[in-house]
Amino acid sequence: MHVNSMSGCSSSTELFPDTGYAGRRNIYQAAKGRVYVIGQYDARIIDSQNCHTSLSEFRYLDRDVIFVGSFDQDEAKHWRYFPAAQRPELPFEKR
Repeated sequence: MHVNSMSGCSSSTELFPDTGYAGRRNIYQAAKGRVYVIGQYDARIIDSQNCHTSLSEFRYLDRDVIFVGSFDQDEAKHWRYFPAAQRPELPFEKR
């Protein structure tokens, strides 16, 4: 996933292929130009203001975010992006 900021810098993070149907990544817009990339077992923060991507623990993420969409497999098992207007947010299973 690649994010471009209004200031002209950019940041990227790897999205993993599905390794046993746990590959979906939900994307959220957070405060201060941050984008959260949340998976079943991991969370990444893309800070578009300083073009920095970091791994984070779930407990340190803001809760007041906007769901933007998700990367997931479609019916044909192809990896693609689903915008929030096309498919609502799907929660992750608690394990």
